[in-house]
Parts: sequence; structure tokens; C-alpha cells
Amino acid sequence: MPDPSHSEEEGAGDGLPPIPGKRYFTIGEVSDLCGVKPHVLRYWEQEFPQLKPVKRRGNRRYYQRHDVLMVRQIRNLLYEQGFTIGGARLQLSGEGARQDASQSQQIIRMITSELEEILELLKR
Repeated sequence: MPDPSHSEEEGAGDGLPPIPGKRYFTIGEVSDLCGVKPHVLRYWEQEFPQLKPVKRRGNRRYYQRHDVLMVRQIRNLLYEQGFTIGGARLQLSGEGARQDASQSQQIIRMITSELEEILELLKR
């Protein structure tokens, strides 16, 4: 029976197979595990600095578990959430979260000031 504590992290909710408990995966295995073609994986390596598989003899790529999880995260941002490559890169770097927090703080300040104005009007 699969371990439910890993289902979210491993993308069980999006129809992808569970990640086997092994140390290294070939590009073909990652392609199957993540539902992404090998040429797309190679392209994403150029676009996302977080994705760095180990390269061994003959420049063969070997992905580790954290790489497979990163590919699934990138896939989710691009295919499910509709981010552009640049937007997904920002999300993964944490910059997107910082921008969201900054916008939220501005909105909160604006609402607070409007509520204070309404309160002053009601006091009259």
C-alpha cells in the first residue's frame, strides 16, 4: 500500500505514477514518471537553474529524487497553473512569493486607510 504522506509531494493527485525508491533515474525514466518528453527535460535544464541532473560518461544524465520532484513542480506550474517559463522561474526562486506578499501588504494598507475613512464618516 502506498505511503499517503508522500502522495502530495510525489504528484499522486495529478495522475503521475509514484516515484520508485531508487537513487538515480535516466532521462527516459524521468520522462515516463513526469509525463514530459526527454527533449523538454533537456530544454528545462537550460531554463531552470534548480534542475541540474548529474552527468556521467558520454554526457548521460542521471536525475536524483529531488530532480524528479522539481520536474513535477515545473510541469505543474507550466501545464496545470498556466505560468510562463519566466513566471515559473520566478515562482521557484521565491521571487513570485515575495511579489505576492508585497502586493498583499499594499492592498491591506489601502483597505485599512479606506476603513479608517469610513469610520470617521460614521462617527460624524
